[in-house]
Amino acid sequence: MSSQLEKPIPPADDDCCGGGACAPCVWDNYYAQLQQWRIAQAKANEAAANEQAEADKQ
Repeated sequence: MSSQLEKPIPPADDDCCGGGACAPCVWDNYYAQLQQWRIAQAKANEAAANEQAEADKQ
């Protein structure tokens, strides 16, 4: 069974001004966090699969 990490929450509709002048935008931060979450989740899933494979060998 894979460990589920807490997925980042997207910004609310009114968190972004829509002007394109903010650097970084709240969406930039969200997408960076989401990418980090996806990588961490993939590693956790791989580790869980490896543990299961080892358990199945025994």
